Amino acid sequence: MLLAGLRIVVALLPVLLFLGALILMDSFKLVRLRAVIQAIVAGGVAALFAAVMNGALLDRTGLDVREYSLYAAPILEELLKAVWVVWVVRHGRVAFLVDAAIVGFAVGAGFALVENLDYLNHLGSASLSLWFARGFGTAVLHGATTATAAVFAKGIYDRRPGLAAFVPGLAVAALIHSLYNHFVGTLSPILSALVLLATLPPLLMLVFDRSEKATRSWLAGEFDGDVEMLQQILAGTVANTRTGAYLESLKTRFEGTVVADMLCLLQIQLELKVRAKGILMAREAGIELPVGDDVRANLNELQYLETQIGRTGLLAMRPILSLDVRDVWQLSMMQEAGRAKAS
Repeated sequence: MLLAGLRIVVALLPVLLFLGALILMDSFKLVRLRAVIQAIVAGGVAALFAAVMNGALLDRTGLDVREYSLYAAPILEELLKAVWVVWVVRHGRVAFLVDAAIVGFAVGAGFALVENLDYLNHLGSASLSLWFARGFGTAVLHGATTATAAVFAKGIYDRRPGLAAFVPGLAVAALIHSLYNHFVGTLSPILSALVLLATLPPLLMLVFDRSEKATRSWLAGEFDGDVEMLQQILAGTVANTRTGAYLESLKTRFEGTVVADMLCLLQIQLELKVRAKGILMAREAGIELPVGDDVRANLNELQYLETQIGRTGLLAMRPILSLDVRDVWQLSMMQEAGRAKAS
């Protein structure tokens, strides 16, 4: 009984501990628990599909089990795990590389948990060394490869949106997966797991640390710029800036009241962005700032102004709004906080 329990712990716990470590390392607490759970569930669903599809493809390709595990299975499994990554990146659910790494690893963790539960069901009496290899090797591999694919995808997608942005990360993930399976065939399972633990997790931690530093640098730079622009609007000196000159030029195409609404919209967006950045900076310092009732009022006003300005006016504002995916994420974060406050 004790040995059976030990097999379960060794097979399932390591990948969850590593995922927990990534979440704890996230100074900004960017990824909510709900998003992590959703990613784990998505990974589990991917594992169920993989079990069915691997069996079907193994029969149809005519490959033996060894050849299939080296070349076909890594591609199929990484593709299935990447479905959720593609969805969250394309829908702006992750704003930073740090988010992508956590969500990606969570998907891989969900995949590994379901896969190892299936192995426990069929090979429950196997030696403890097998479960060490499965828990510390294959399970961590699934998390690390999907996290790698997610980081690659996020970094490229921000510069060049499109499905092609996901190809390099997928290729790298499938290659790592295939190489690991090659190692398992030539080295002992335990030694393969140790090699993986000595390489992939430290590399992922390094990427994670650099991503956090990049986020911190972005926050500091963007915060100063947003505050300066907001101060210019509040002081009435925005007319002397390029933004003010651009708004003035729009008076030839739109009524004066619409241009005034555009300035109000710009001000409210800046206020919300500054508030969101302030919340993230506070989180890094271990402080959770409350979201006031004024946030909900600003969000309602923002929606009203967007309706008043109209689609054409919003398109005309793009050069001065210049909202990137991080800005959109900040506004969505404030909207979520506003809804939570209302409830």
